[in-house]
Amino acid sequence: MFTNNAQSFLGYFWPETILIVGILLVLLWEVLYRPAPRAHAAALTVGTVVGSVVALAFVMMRRPEPASLFGGLMVWDPFAAFFKVAAALTTALAVLLAWRARETEAMRLKGSAEFHALLLTTTLGIYLLSSATDLLTIFIGLETVSMTSYVLAGYHRRDRRASEAALKYVIYGGVASGAMLYGMSLMYGATGATKLVEMRAAVVTAAGVAMSPMLMLAATLVIVGFAFKIAAVPFHMWCPDVYEGAPTPVTAFFSVGPKLAGFAVFVRVFYGVFYQPGATGPGGPDAVIPWQAVLGVVSVASMTLGNLAALGQTNMKRLLAYSSIAHVGYVLMGLVVATPDGLAAIVFYLVVYLAMNLGAFLVVIAMAREVGTSDDPGEDLRHYQGLGVRAPLVAILLAIFLFSLTGLPPLGGFVGKYYLFASVVAKGGVWYVALAVIGILNSALSLYYYAKIVRVMFLEKPLDASPLAFARVHTIPLVALATPVVVLGLYWGPPLALAFRTVKFIGL
Repeated sequence: MFTNNAQSFLGYFWPETILIVGILLVLLWEVLYRPAPRAHAAALTVGTVVGSVVALAFVMMRRPEPASLFGGLMVWDPFAAFFKVAAALTTALAVLLAWRARETEAMRLKGSAEFHALLLTTTLGIYLLSSATDLLTIFIGLETVSMTSYVLAGYHRRDRRASEAALKYVIYGGVASGAMLYGMSLMYGATGATKLVEMRAAVVTAAGVAMSPMLMLAATLVIVGFAFKIAAVPFHMWCPDVYEGAPTPVTAFFSVGPKLAGFAVFVRVFYGVFYQPGATGPGGPDAVIPWQAVLGVVSVASMTLGNLAALGQTNMKRLLAYSSIAHVGYVLMGLVVATPDGLAAIVFYLVVYLAMNLGAFLVVIAMAREVGTSDDPGEDLRHYQGLGVRAPLVAILLAIFLFSLTGLPPLGGFVGKYYLFASVVAKGGVWYVALAVIGILNSALSLYYYAKIVRVMFLEKPLDASPLAFARVHTIPLVALATPVVVLGLYWGPPLALAFRTVKFIGL
């Protein structure tokens, strides 16, 4: 009986197994076979992309029915499948972005097996975290993502900015992990269980919710760890420096990959343990703890501080870093409302965010490749002056990504934000309506710094009037990323229906 169960569980574990095999093969390739540098780089890039795509294929081939795995340590369901597919796509795109990036070429990252192995290991951590339903597997998955992220941030060892970024990342990450682990120990002490389903049974009773000071403190400390991973205020301090100092392909990966993992575990824990269906409001009499109110405050702080801090930025990577903090605030709104509409809006918005954010970073990578030097990486906004004349296609595509990030129609970002705000308003009550109004005002505020970039590209004279010839390895992925941003702004019915099916596991 045990053997049959083990075989059944391992059938669901094929995507993770593919990633583990890919990590080992990449490292063995470095040791056993070293052809010419260009061929070596190509083989590692192709191998990493193939490994990610094969893992993605195994995820999509698995039937959608939920299944508990390894004695309740993990679960398979459509929600986990969504985050695994998104993580695989992000990894494949990040590897392709690194292929012709100036930074990675200068330090020969694109020919480094360790770089590709670290990316695959981070993806493995996201896969584990997406399915984790036990405090042990949650911590293992989160630390797998964190440890490899620290190394990736400082992989450009001779760059002082990268070293500073990695140091700050490690220090903040260590404090956040310590707080989270202590919170998990308190959760175990308060409930006597580590599995989320057993913890919920101990917390939510027929009479309502069993509140206790220990449980409230535990939930707060766990929020610290999760908020750090998604760069939510006030645990965002590492984000701008890490985004600026890390190699741009790594920054692009950080802006999406670890955030996917953070939101996945946020939903697993707070809906799986602390959500009470009969709750009448944030922190109301039927709520286990006022976690919706806490996350609402974090949401408002993230979107407001992120947008205000982005207003004065001239470095594109720092500007997009603060922009990502603001978008974390928007996505948290869907988590706060605790409804199927809110969670489906999160899933839909993350799909659009993946495309538009990676597209914006790809333009930064392409520009650094064309205008960057050893003394000036080409990340300053002044290099984008007159880009509409020097490279019209790239300028138009960047404008599409930026307007979608703002939330202007008829682009996917508008539809995503519309459903996020609509889910909050539909919840009812002054508190929720105020949250939606703050989100709308912040979206309007973000138009200032996004439009500033567009104005620089199309209305200012270039520093150098010579045309920029971007390589097809950049323009083709840019067009591919812009396509879903535009299509989802015009035709979103089936993807939104799929998002609703993805979140059914919660049973709301």
